[in-house]
Amino acid sequence: MTETTVVTTAVLRGWALPTEQDDKESRGRALVVGGSVANPGGALLAARAAMRSGAGKVQLVVPEPVAVAMAVAMPEALVRGAPCTPSGDLSPEAAAIVEEYAQRADAVLIGPGMLDPDVASATVAAVASSLRGTIVMDALALAWLTQDPSRGRQFDALVISPNLTELALTLGEDEAAVEDDPAAAALRLAAATGAVVTSGGSSSFVATPDGALYRSDEGNPGLGVSGSGDVKAGIILGLCARGARPDQAAVWAAHLHGTIGGRLASRLGPTGYLAGELPAEIPQALLEIG
Repeated sequence: MTETTVVTTAVLRGWALPTEQDDKESRGRALVVGGSVANPGGALLAARAAMRSGAGKVQLVVPEPVAVAMAVAMPEALVRGAPCTPSGDLSPEAAAIVEEYAQRADAVLIGPGMLDPDVASATVAAVASSLRGTIVMDALALAWLTQDPSRGRQFDALVISPNLTELALTLGEDEAAVEDDPAAAALRLAAATGAVVTSGGSSSFVATPDGALYRSDEGNPGLGVSGSGDVKAGIILGLCARGARPDQAAVWAAHLHGTIGGRLASRLGPTGYLAGELPAEIPQALLEIG
């Protein structure tokens, strides 16, 4: 049986994040690739979470029709519009623009807000060779790995953040069986993809390709709200951009995601808060860990 490390504040303090610097360049550059005309908010939530987690610069590549609105919604970020399909999904033709920004990024998140799994898979395939630094895949970007999990091994550092349904789909396994033992499923997916895998419900698990397993028990029912996963992926992105190792970023993000949900639940009730309210809680949660 794999030994599980329970994530506590003491564990995190013993695994301190890279020291933040005053200069925005030294704090890292994060790139978010995703969104759709019908769901631009997923990429926006991830970008806000990345910046609240300490990334010095955040850039987004999103469908052209929503680029201006997203730039207004997040004036701290550079937002670049790119080609999209008639249905409004970011298309494979966005690859040249993604490559332009990925070359200078310290960490890249791809997936939030995408709606068509076939288009998402084709878009990831088109941009994969241009991605640099630590890569974070979330939501429908995982459709590309579902076709062949070993594709994840082409990256030097990869973190994937599936919910339990996506975890089962990517593994090609029965969802009920995965829900019965998400820790074991996360370990299987980490071994198959060569990626750090973070997934779960009230208890969130982080599995590494070499078989390490971590468990965070900070979750609560309110984190089941739409957009919550985008925030978690954004936290991972921001921590990786500022220099955290992929496994470290995933473990810290699992704890932070649960903690900020708990903070809001204590004020608004267990199901009374929105995903958009989560990012603003990140800095205080980081400060309290020290």
